[in-house]
Amino acid sequence: MVARKVAARLKPNSLTEFMNLMEREILPWLRKQEGFLELITLAVPNSNEVATISFWDDNGNAQAFSSTGYPEAVKILETLLDGKPYVKTFDVVSSTFPAAALAQPPEAEDLVQDTDTTRLRYRSCVTSV
Repeated sequence: MVARKVAARLKPNSLTEFMNLMEREILPWLRKQEGFLELITLAVPNSNEVATISFWDDNGNAQAFSSTGYPEAVKILETLLDGKPYVKTFDVVSSTFPAAALAQPPEAEDLVQDTDTTRLRYRSCVTSV
């Protein structure tokens, strides 16, 4: 498994629009890409800095996305970006994600609604507090 980290600076006050584009356009499209497993989006508090970490089943599929899909994703987001994104690819050598969750896309019955954020999460990753 490999992970691709993309870090970027957004133009001021564009985080909400960035997240809307990620959720409505980029993420549904990513889910159709061969070998795509998961995406995490991070934002630095009180900053314009964001990062995404995408997980792929192998380096070949990550590279295929990098050469064809990634430029399209940047075009979708380019009006919100303040500069060129920084990209780095990593081998995943250890993870606390359940192996089954990363091995295949979730089935509908394995997803639960997170009542605090209206986002879906893997049932196996949700814990009670």
